[in-house]
Amino acid sequence: MEKKYRPNVAVIVLGTEYPQKQDVFIAQRSDLDDIWQFPQGGIDDGESAEEALFRELEEEIGTCDVRIIAEYPDWISYDFPAHIAKKMTPFTGQRQRYYLVQLNEGATINIETEIPEFSDHKFVDFSELSKYIAHFKRPVYEKVLAYFKEEGYF
Repeated sequence: MEKKYRPNVAVIVLGTEYPQKQDVFIAQRSDLDDIWQFPQGGIDDGESAEEALFRELEEEIGTCDVRIIAEYPDWISYDFPAHIAKKMTPFTGQRQRYYLVQLNEGATINIETEIPEFSDHKFVDFSELSKYIAHFKRPVYEKVLAYFKEEGYF
């Protein structure tokens, strides 16, 4: 069977005190037990990855009041675990574009959006992120975070 990947954007959101404080936003999915992740979502037909970034932030965390700091240079893919793939037909995984952004001063996060995707959220220090990464996203998150660290952002 040929794999089909959903075009997707993922956003690593840094707090307003960055770079002095290296806090990264993560949110707990409301539909999966104890799965924490970065905001992310599909790229609509005719939409650029950057347009999807701002739309998804508004839909998922109630604000798009951010500035883009950096972008991962390549698309990166992962496969869904079987129990998630059933819900995501016809896709077997996601092909993602990752962005590193910082909340602007005064920006307010509100996960109680029109269609809430998250049940909880917090900022964690960059060094603590690995404790929260879902097993099936771990290789992608580690690769992307290592890149941003090598580039001097952390």
